[in-house]
Amino acid sequence: MKTVKGKRILITGAAMGMGKIYAELSVQEKASAIVLWDLNSEALSLAAKELKSDTTKILTEVIDVSDLEKIRQASSKIESELGGIDIIINNAGIVRGKYFWEHDPKSDIEKTMSVNVLGPMYLTRFLLPKMLSDQSGDFRIVNISSAAGLISNPKMSVYCASKWAETGWSDSLRLELLQSGFDHVKVTTVNPAYISTGMFEGVKGMLFTPILSPKYVTSKVWNAMKKGKPRLLLPWTIYLSNALKGILPISVFDWLADKIFGVYNTMENFKGRS
Repeated sequence: MKTVKGKRILITGAAMGMGKIYAELSVQEKASAIVLWDLNSEALSLAAKELKSDTTKILTEVIDVSDLEKIRQASSKIESELGGIDIIINNAGIVRGKYFWEHDPKSDIEKTMSVNVLGPMYLTRFLLPKMLSDQSGDFRIVNISSAAGLISNPKMSVYCASKWAETGWSDSLRLELLQSGFDHVKVTTVNPAYISTGMFEGVKGMLFTPILSPKYVTSKVWNAMKKGKPRLLLPWTIYLSNALKGILPISVFDWLADKIFGVYNTMENFKGRS
């Protein structure tokens, strides 16, 4: 896929940050339609106005991606209005920066798992059958997970759990599609380090691992998506830490991650986005 021209694209968490940048890239490459989902109605409305284009139809929906029935209804509406979606970018996510025993079971644990894991699963489940039935198409599913889906970290246990689950589901889906002969639907799982979107306001960077800019990450994801790349880890140190975790005794890896790379204290001054 050299361009998304003529494609129908759905982006969650699309009102600001990386989601909005994906929408801008879609318009620049003349996608036929982009569907923007977000919980922030004011920001969503503003984004739609800023993205207005003569070549790209822009549809918006105020959606809480943890709400199964809302996703079901909105997905059905998309299929009736557009006939389906060519590219899904599961970008929406939330984080709670606290020790596990400080999490509220409902508003923290359940909400984080619902938004970060169940939402992408529900959305993909509803739109995937149409992709599978169109063997002549060229489809993409992009799941924005996190380096926290590969490496454990204090004060983000539930977030890590959600991103480990999203990573495992996403890559397993990729394998299922290949095994079943649906290679016209390609899945890209993205595991980036901290990104300066405001979601992780207050976190500290790590050795050789600066806090990434949204434009840098989205450009890498965009290219990986079009190529159908199965996995994208950002930056290179995430590949290194993942390899070290696999070969070193856990006590040695913990010492390196904590004392040398500074991973385990990155959340000490976490503020996040309200």
